[in-house]
Amino acid sequence: MSNSPFDDDEDLINKPNHYNQGRIEVSDFILDQKMNFLEGNIIKYISRYKTKNGIEDLKKARWYLNKLITEVNEKE
Repeated sequence: MSNSPFDDDEDLINKPNHYNQGRIEVSDFILDQKMNFLEGNIIKYISRYKTKNGIEDLKKARWYLNKLITEVNEKE
């Protein structure tokens, strides 16, 4: 019996558990809403923080949000 973290039933490439907590996969929502890279990453990190990297993911989301705010301010 192997102790590999890849032995369970989770498909880490096509359907990782941390992106499939609700009725819609995070990537499907991002594509459906036609979000850009910055917007998509904000949603991605906020969606997975409870099941993956905790506060680190929230800080990443904040970083992308601050970048988006700067970009929008520069266009106004």
